[in-house]
Amino acid sequence: MEDNHVLNHIKNLTTGEEELWRKENLSEQDVKKLHQIKLELDQYWDMLRQRRALRDVNENPDHAEKRDIDTIENYQK
Repeated sequence: MEDNHVLNHIKNLTTGEEELWRKENLSEQDVKKLHQIKLELDQYWDMLRQRRALRDVNENPDHAEKRDIDTIENYQK
C-alpha cells in the first residue's frame, strides 16, 4: 500500500465523518459509525507514520502494517 493510497483512505474516512457531523440529530448508529471511523483513522494515521519512519531509516515502507486498535490505543497513552 503506497502513501497516496493511505492518504486517500484517510480523506474518504474524514469525508464520511464530516457528513455525519453535519446531521442535525445523530442516531445511536451514527454515533457508533463515528466511533468506528475514529478508530480506523487512528489505524491509517499510524500506518502512515510507520511508512514515513521506515523510509527515514532507509527501510522498505511497505513493511508497515495496519496494527490492531488495542496496540494503537495503548501506544498513544
